[in-house]
Amino acid sequence: MFDRYNKVQQAVLETTLELIVDKELQAASMSLIAKNSGVSTGNIYHYFSSKEDIVNELYKAIVLFNGEFVTRDLREGDSIQTRFRLAWKNVIALGKKYPNGFRFIEQYSFSPYIYEQSKLEAYKGGWCGRVAKLYGEAIEQGLFIGMEPRFMVQMHYGSIVYILKGHAQHYMELTEDLEDEAILACWNSVSKEKGWNE
Repeated sequence: MFDRYNKVQQAVLETTLELIVDKELQAASMSLIAKNSGVSTGNIYHYFSSKEDIVNELYKAIVLFNGEFVTRDLREGDSIQTRFRLAWKNVIALGKKYPNGFRFIEQYSFSPYIYEQSKLEAYKGGWCGRVAKLYGEAIEQGLFIGMEPRFMVQMHYGSIVYILKGHAQHYMELTEDLEDEAILACWNSVSKEKGWNE
């Protein structure tokens, strides 16, 4: 998730993510980050100006990673239905494989700790924008109802988020069959023709 960073930055970001998920943001002090990461406070300040700077870098790193993960293997030549299914399969796989990053984004996307510029960059450049283009393409081709594409993506994401939360809290086992049913339900909610045709 933090492969773009050097070892010191990786240690700080990974430790901060664990502390925030386990103890909440306010409890993740610079001294605790230093202690748990094995990086001196002075060395942390060499790369990050403040705890807020660490949290914002963490946010941007996770958003970028999530965007790459969700949109991997989406090929323009594939059908809209194929890309739709793959994108949402990837969202579910992301939430299952990287639960800490998933929880962090869900908890802190609207936090005052996250700079408005960071939120704007994430909103415009994250995977939602690319998937919204796919929805727009589906509308142009007459496959989807005429609704704002970003709104539809957010509507579907909200549904998937609650399913993933239920899975993470062991309220339900999210099997492959249930994943497929959830994705089909998303498709049916905006498609002019119900069900998969391929």
